[in-house]
Amino acid sequence: MDIRESYDSAAAAYAEHLSDELAHKPLDRHLLNRFAEETRGRGPVADLGCGPGHVARYLSQQGVAVFGVDFSPKMVAVAQSLNPDLEFHVEDMRQLSASDATVAGVVHFYSIVHFDLTELSPVLRETRRILMTGGLALFAFHSGEEVVHRSDLFGVPVSLDFRCHRPEKVIDALRSANLAVIEEVHREPYEGAEYPSRRCYLVAKAV
Repeated sequence: MDIRESYDSAAAAYAEHLSDELAHKPLDRHLLNRFAEETRGRGPVADLGCGPGHVARYLSQQGVAVFGVDFSPKMVAVAQSLNPDLEFHVEDMRQLSASDATVAGVVHFYSIVHFDLTELSPVLRETRRILMTGGLALFAFHSGEEVVHRSDLFGVPVSLDFRCHRPEKVIDALRSANLAVIEEVHREPYEGAEYPSRRCYLVAKAV
């Protein structure tokens, strides 16, 4: 079972458990609010690895013209059913259909967790390709070096490796993709609300 098959199987359960997760994460909302302020009215924003569309919905509620992309057709179907007023596409974030320099912002909220650093490079290059010069990318990921294998996700059989990343390594990879980090934020996990790992958030500008 690969990543797409795993998320296809778990799409409904994933949405049931995580569609309202931002309600319990004040720092995440704060950073998304600031991101919305910087990108609102400047062009579309792509939520890559959008899952059930909850981050896209939140940004839309802040006045952002946002669309979502996910690798899993069933996850996209769930996102579309939960957010009928938004646009979602089934695509690989390593090979997007968007034209060069056409989006004002890109959100990667925990969407790099299944890539090692080598695999991350084409993701970041594609992110930079679709961003307008001066556009912003917001990343959220688990900080560290741990790799956690899950054979069960919310009671559904899956086969997924979740990777933590050392922030300095991600920053180096971003720099190589012509994405300059302008802000770095860390927080401890919200007890009882999420997996107990330290979180890192990076805001990068397309240069």
